[in-house]
Amino acid sequence: MTLTQERQVILFQPQGSINLQVGTDLSEKMAKITPQPDQLWVMDLAKVDFMDSSGLVPLVQALKTVRESGCRLVICNVQAPVRLVLELTHLDSVFEIVNNYHIPDSTPSLVSTTF
Repeated sequence: MTLTQERQVILFQPQGSINLQVGTDLSEKMAKITPQPDQLWVMDLAKVDFMDSSGLVPLVQALKTVRESGCRLVICNVQAPVRLVLELTHLDSVFEIVNNYHIPDSTPSLVSTTF
């Protein structure tokens, strides 16, 4: 997983399959980050080709953490198999999901989508 921090944005970029082991590792890495008020956490799932139900745990934990800290979490670049898991669990209505993410001129910009 790649982790990038630029100003008030923390970008998580996991890769491959997110199962119990990878999900646990992701949870541990995210737990080491102290959220700051008004920070944006971006979970870029462009390189995640599979996620089982145990892979949802770090996403839900991250959402809880950022909400308690006055931050915002968005999920972007969701691939079809992962989108299906989010839809089947109805978490697609809980998370803020956008098509993609980029930082022009060091200003966060998100492109929204409706699923």
